[in-house]
Amino acid sequence: MSSLPASNSPSTGSFTQDVFVRSLASLSHLPGWWLDLKNKAWNEYQALPMPRRTDELWRNASIQNLRLDGFVLPERAGPLLLPGSSPAFKAAAGLAFANNRLQATTPLPPDLKRKGVIFETIEHAAVEHGELLRRHFLAQPVKLGSEKFTALHTALMTAGALLYVPPGVELAEPIVITHVVEGPGAAIFPHTLVIAGENAKVTVAEFFLSADPAAGNFSSGVNDLHAEPGSQLTYLSAQNWGRGSLSFQTNSTVVQRDARVLSLNVHLGGRQSRHESHSRLQGPGAHSEMLALTVAQDAQEFDQRTLQSHLAPHTSSNLLYKNALLDTAKTIFSGLIIVDPDAQKTDAYQSNRNLLLSSEAEANSLPGLEIQANDVRCTHGATSGHIDDEQMFYLEARGIPRQTAKELLVFGFLEEVLEKLENEELHSALREMIKNKFKR
Repeated sequence: MSSLPASNSPSTGSFTQDVFVRSLASLSHLPGWWLDLKNKAWNEYQALPMPRRTDELWRNASIQNLRLDGFVLPERAGPLLLPGSSPAFKAAAGLAFANNRLQATTPLPPDLKRKGVIFETIEHAAVEHGELLRRHFLAQPVKLGSEKFTALHTALMTAGALLYVPPGVELAEPIVITHVVEGPGAAIFPHTLVIAGENAKVTVAEFFLSADPAAGNFSSGVNDLHAEPGSQLTYLSAQNWGRGSLSFQTNSTVVQRDARVLSLNVHLGGRQSRHESHSRLQGPGAHSEMLALTVAQDAQEFDQRTLQSHLAPHTSSNLLYKNALLDTAKTIFSGLIIVDPDAQKTDAYQSNRNLLLSSEAEANSLPGLEIQANDVRCTHGATSGHIDDEQMFYLEARGIPRQTAKELLVFGFLEEVLEKLENEELHSALREMIKNKFKR
């Protein structure tokens, strides 16, 4: 494991200039525009301040715990065999990364290659598909508060995947991407870029895992989703970081005319995890389904910030975030629907529902609307409620242990989100991940 020089700046922590220089030197074989992008991002990271308690976009978050000291860029990981790292479902192809390096590959079938599907590491794509990457890589600005951490991601990112599905091509089975982190304080920077061409159809499943369930790792990840006219894109993200980990994940989704995107994010691990998701509906008929489910235990904190931007008429979006909280866990949901003046006939919904399984758990909900058009249908809402005593009594009266009864009630609460996945094998894999959390 490499050691890093101490930092006197709380704004940069262990991610110092020397760390960046060494990282950049290892990428000298890549195109100049890619290295320039990283230099620019590093300067932004150094210049941007850490979040402050007075920042509205960080309202209710535990700012005092956002320390960047003690993390390292890890050495190469050994062969890792983790529960869940090998999917229990059929996949068209896959890439597995460990400690920022490619570890295993399941190549595309020859027929998909012949149709023009591209599925490669970001590093290889920068050389072989530079123009495609330049058009779409981090093309949308970050607007939900994590600009500093996204800049750090851009500067130090080496592990990522590019998936391009040409117009009219449909993939019957999902593409799978796995990121694993191993070692005390190890930091990773995963990136996934998905481009669905006109009238294409694809499902992507991405998993984020710690080798040690108790580890204190760091992750700053980004996923970019681009759905071109008439395409259908399903994206699943499931994270199960070690219990001491700090993580940031930023999602940008662009939905063009008559395209449909469903994104489902599952949050299970980490000490403090922040997820930001911005969906931009750019053409008439565009639809975005934004889903998330969280199971929070012990003193975990999950911070969720969302933005639904309706930029064209006759667009629709539906957001449903469900959180189940146990012990002294805390969740924060802050969501905003924005309807531009020209986005008439917008149909947008936003709902955050929280199930409190402990009197000490804390759920914060801040839904909002900003409507500048006069012919729209937009609603938002949030609910928080404790477990139904009659339901618990009913289960316990039939000999079901209290912990098992809680688990059953949580699954019943989350099923509304899970059932939106058309792929039954993916559905079952997520249920198994959630079930394993209750065994910790």
